[in-house]
Amino acid sequence: MSELLIIPGSLRAASASRATARALAERLKDRATCTIADVGKLPHYNADVTDNAEVDAFIAQVAAARGVIFVTPEYNYSVPGVLKNAIDWASRPAFASVFKDKPCFVVSVSGGALGGVRAQAHLKYILGGMLAHVPAAKEVVIPLANNKVSDGMMTDEDTLAFALAEMTTFFDIFG
Repeated sequence: MSELLIIPGSLRAASASRATARALAERLKDRATCTIADVGKLPHYNADVTDNAEVDAFIAQVAAARGVIFVTPEYNYSVPGVLKNAIDWASRPAFASVFKDKPCFVVSVSGGALGGVRAQAHLKYILGGMLAHVPAAKEVVIPLANNKVSDGMMTDEDTLAFALAEMTTFFDIFG
């Protein structure tokens, strides 16, 4: 069974992005071994730091994964700083990082009506800059996400069914 890394863009335990990550991991367990990354353990990015166990472990998780699913909220019309920080750690060396050619899929969540569409666009732009492989698919944006979470899990069946259906191309690539 393939390894799949899910990276939520929020540190808050009760966030809609973490709830969505947990629900996706549960739904995908027959298709892949899913690990949810804890990007909150990473220090602030600093190119002078070359030996950090948490950074090394995160980079190893990305490297070992056959594919990565990002579940990001939208903060101030973009991706959260903690998510960008994690990406920055794993993006080196430029154009030859563990993200090069890595199949990646983006899901965005928001308490607002747009579902984090701006964060999703920014994240796809960042992934393109690292030469990650983001397959063309309908965008999975989850508006009013906080209303679709119960007991720490995304529970909206229509939302989850749509997300899983749109991951078909992603799974065709990552196996």
